[in-house]
Amino acid sequence: MASAQVPEDVGAVRVPLAEGIDVDVADWEKATAAVLRKSRKLADDAPDHDVWGLLTQETLDGLSITPLGTPSLVADLDDPGLPGEAPFTRGTTATRELEGWDVRGWFTDPDVDVTAQHVVTDLENGVNSLWITVGDGAVPADALARILEPVFLDLAPVVLDALDDPLAAARALDAVIEDKAVQPHPDTSYGADPTTPDGLAVVELARARGVRGVVVDATTVHDAGASEVQELAYSLATGARYLRALVEAGLSVEDAAAQIDVRYAATDEQLTTIAKLRAARLLWSRMLELSDVPAEQRGQRQHAVTSRPMMSAYDPYVNMLRTTIAAFSAGVGGAEAVTVLPFDEPLGLPEAFSRRIARNQSSLLIHESHLGKVVDIAGGSYAVEKLTAELAQAAWTLFGDLEEDPDSLQARIEERVAAREQQIAVRQRPITGLTEFPNLQETRPERRPYGRAPVVHRYGASFEALRDDPAKAPVFLATLGRVAQHTARATFAANLFAAGGIETVVAGATEGVDDVVSAYRDAGTPAVACLAGPDALYAEWGEDVVGALREAGAKHVIVAGKNDVGADDSAAMGVDALDFLRRTRQELAS
Repeated sequence: MASAQVPEDVGAVRVPLAEGIDVDVADWEKATAAVLRKSRKLADDAPDHDVWGLLTQETLDGLSITPLGTPSLVADLDDPGLPGEAPFTRGTTATRELEGWDVRGWFTDPDVDVTAQHVVTDLENGVNSLWITVGDGAVPADALARILEPVFLDLAPVVLDALDDPLAAARALDAVIEDKAVQPHPDTSYGADPTTPDGLAVVELARARGVRGVVVDATTVHDAGASEVQELAYSLATGARYLRALVEAGLSVEDAAAQIDVRYAATDEQLTTIAKLRAARLLWSRMLELSDVPAEQRGQRQHAVTSRPMMSAYDPYVNMLRTTIAAFSAGVGGAEAVTVLPFDEPLGLPEAFSRRIARNQSSLLIHESHLGKVVDIAGGSYAVEKLTAELAQAAWTLFGDLEEDPDSLQARIEERVAAREQQIAVRQRPITGLTEFPNLQETRPERRPYGRAPVVHRYGASFEALRDDPAKAPVFLATLGRVAQHTARATFAANLFAAGGIETVVAGATEGVDDVVSAYRDAGTPAVACLAGPDALYAEWGEDVVGALREAGAKHVIVAGKNDVGADDSAAMGVDALDFLRRTRQELAS
């Protein structure tokens, strides 16, 4: 249970709901407690204020997200300022161009003809800028001229992500710009690391063209499993390192700051994503303030990319829901450019259909939901402002630690990875289509393999590994009683087994031990059987069923629920599903 943030002003705040109607926080507690008691999540004799502990969520960094924002949460916070003004918490500009964000397409297909066609199609259908992965296994540097031939580079920014030779990639783009004899869009970026000799050469090319040369890519640690605080701290530590390298190379600190873009991941945890992007701008402004950069030049240029780790290779169409929420969060959080990764990204190279869906997700959010009409939509929300401040404070503290010991980040990330995996294992962080409601009969779309696949620690990797190697034998689901009596536990058990790549054979309606055993024999006497039924029937004939199944050939008997019927194992809400499934698969294989 997360630590509850009970507001100090309980009973004091009155919130008008409609003309002539108002309530206070105590009224909210009472109404909420009534709902939780009805759903048996709160005991009848528990005080109403226990709802805070039940409903408060906790981030992976241990920060609390309150179920209800009140003025006391922000009473001690600094004024976040106005959009377009330092510290830029509320956005780097007072208005958004075209009342939206830069819809940025991602291109990595090494097939030059395919990528060239994708570029044209995307630009003709809503994409504003191009993010191109260049290198061995991705887009060849010498193919940039072919790919960018129809592109108006003064209108469409190009951002390079060079995997192998950033200088060769930058020179190739520079040659295209020279050949077209245009001034490239100012948001164009050659995307280098200035701490390397080649990186500094790239920066010089970019400055000569009047564009940017450096990208701080915090998605690299996000893809490795970092938390929000760690991602923010990494972006600051890397940004500081890049600033020092540029200043040492002869740039003023103002010119150095003007060279840098920052890339973050956007997940389907919308409040943390919104708050993270707001906190990132606040932190960046503070770092540049301490570097003596003038206030008007401290804004952070953000590129948000929908999270790769949150995506699942199974039931991949659910990824559309995840990326829509992530894109919503990135837009509301104030990212200047947003890339929605296609839903089939975990399967291989995205194709025309998934690319169309990806760009249309931003189009729908901008042009139909009108999310860009108001800058910093979440600004003023007590809960969001509080979470923004807490993320910023925690990240700033970690930034200080990383300045002293940069090598400590990896161990910290591994701790967060272990914590997240444990939460996923007990299904506290469910992954729809993988750990919850899996479909063993699904036919996944086939995609061409990546020339060089992104290095990603997917959140559901352990469950995906089980699905990749499905169990060779099923589990017999020994359902007790009528369908209405056993449906709840039978559904729970079947979904749990399916999450581990285990099929089930269901007995159906039964009236006693003989019915269950008969169905078990008809199923071919699987090695593992699982009881699923109501508590009353467990008490009445559960132990007899266990004994009879063993006599009929079952080597391992499980009970769905916490009932003691003499079974070898049990599965109930809160079980470590990953550990349970591995145990069960061992029994099936023995």
